[in-house]
Formats: sequence, C-alpha cells, structure tokens
Amino acid sequence: MGELGGRVGVAPALAFAVGVSLLCTLAVLVVWERSFDGVRAAVDEPLWLWLGGVMSVFIVLSITVAAPRIGVAATIGIVIAGNFVMAALIDQFGLLGQDEVAITWPRLVGLLLLAAGATLSLVR
Repeated sequence: MGELGGRVGVAPALAFAVGVSLLCTLAVLVVWERSFDGVRAAVDEPLWLWLGGVMSVFIVLSITVAAPRIGVAATIGIVIAGNFVMAALIDQFGLLGQDEVAITWPRLVGLLLLAAGATLSLVR
C-alpha cells in the first residue's frame, strides 16, 4: 500500500484498496451465502456496530502513509501492537458489548513485550 500510495497518492490508493476489498467481499458473499440478506440486516444494526468497517479504513490508511516513512516491519509491528493493546482494554472494561476479561500480569507482560518489539522495530 505504501508503494501504491507513493505512485498514485494516498487518497486514491486508499479508495482503490477499499474498492478492491468491497468487490472481493461481495464475491465471497455471493458464493458463500448466495444472498445479501446479511448485509441488509447489518444496515439495520446500530451505527456503533459499524466501527469495524471504519477502523479498517484507518488501518489501511495508516499502512499506506507509514510504510514508506518508517518501513513495513515497523508499521505492521505498531499496528499489531496497537490492536492488541486496544483489544486488551476492550476486554478489561467490557466495552462494545464484550464480556469483561481481566488484564492479568502475564497478559500485561505480553503487551509490554509487544510494545517493546514495536518500538525496537523503529530503530534503523
């Protein structure tokens, strides 16, 4: 994505990636479900449940912008570490309708090691 963004611009690369994702997902949906009933049902759900789709656009945007600047490994490391930290916070506080799962010391150590690895990947 970083290379595509460098060649055509960040916004066009992002739009193209989202379009390709949409086409691939619709193709899978047609083959797997043979209907669009699930999509119609999702439209009727509360808007906050659509956050996954919004966040996926931000992840692709982040990769498009950051990869050429800090490298692919560092970019992916930071994205993964950030996702794990956010997931742990969602678990800890039972956000977004999830059951509460405490951040125990082994989970905390794992998160700290992920953060350290992501930080170390920034060193050139």
